[in-house]
Amino acid sequence: MVPEAEVRDVLDELQRLRARVPLLSGALAASTDGLVLAHDTPGVEAEGVAALTAAALGVSIRMTDATGRGGFRELLVRGGSGYIATYAAGSSAVLTLLAEDRINVGRLHLEGRRAGARIGELVDAALERVERPAAHPTRAAPPRPATAPNRALPQRPT
Repeated sequence: MVPEAEVRDVLDELQRLRARVPLLSGALAASTDGLVLAHDTPGVEAEGVAALTAAALGVSIRMTDATGRGGFRELLVRGGSGYIATYAAGSSAVLTLLAEDRINVGRLHLEGRRAGARIGELVDAALERVERPAAHPTRAAPPRPATAPNRALPQRPT
């Protein structure tokens, strides 16, 4: 899981994004398996959106694979009163944005892609730091031999 300091950085990025794009009504960062990392989604159940994002991501990945379009980058859904846009955020996270119908979709993509890249860097770096000690455990120094009191260890002849 992502450490608390990085979660705060991700939340800060979501809040800056919403300040830059006034027609965004919500922003959520989640793991690719649907766990919320951080969210700024007033009036929306973040856990449910994250789970649905994971399901949509799974279908999107299968579609891009089946049609030879490469790896997943983004998904845009338009409803009767707005948009839901999901962007890749590094290797293990996604950014989902909720936007009003009047939003400039080009601006939505521009800001969403940039924020997704920044969030991806934060999450990937945090996960790398967390996983590194497990991948390369530090070796404890071998125990020192016990010596008798007031007795020096044997010395190598010089």
